[in-house]
Amino acid sequence: METPRFLSGKLLLAMPGIGDPRFERAVIVMCVHDENGAVGIGIGHQRAGIGVRGLLEQLGIDPGEAPDGPVLHGGPVEPGRGFVLHSDDWGGQDTIQVVGLGALTGTIDVLKAIADGKGPSRYLIALGYAGWGEGQLDEEMTRPGWFTADGRQEILFETPTAERWEATFKAEGIDPRLLDSGAGAA
Repeated sequence: METPRFLSGKLLLAMPGIGDPRFERAVIVMCVHDENGAVGIGIGHQRAGIGVRGLLEQLGIDPGEAPDGPVLHGGPVEPGRGFVLHSDDWGGQDTIQVVGLGALTGTIDVLKAIADGKGPSRYLIALGYAGWGEGQLDEEMTRPGWFTADGRQEILFETPTAERWEATFKAEGIDPRLLDSGAGAA
């Protein structure tokens, strides 16, 4: 299968044995990928010790109507910077579209809207991101380590965080248990 030139709107799945513990069983939503580089948000691991309401309180935002949920580990770059990957029924300051999946906002206005009950209908909140410089991801994709999967909203918004890696492989017709054992795909 030929990998598309740019991966915006796709999911990157770390293959077993990727060699970098920061990306073990990673699921990364590719938000931007072009000739200048790439930015993705990890959605496969939760941040320990903090939930949505706690994060809002830390930022001085009254959590109001925001339900508590996990805050995700978006990636190793700028781990204190927040991002909201969300449905495209809301847009604000600096919101960018993520092909086929929704939108991404990295400004505090989306968090205030969520707390006020006026935000996007579906969202994930992450701290940090995965970033690649010009040509860096293209080079990585020529070596084993990453699997490219179709982006699916049900994986993002309906699948529990800890199940996203396996669920994405299954949606692609691959039994992830065979990958972990080194036996290959079914």
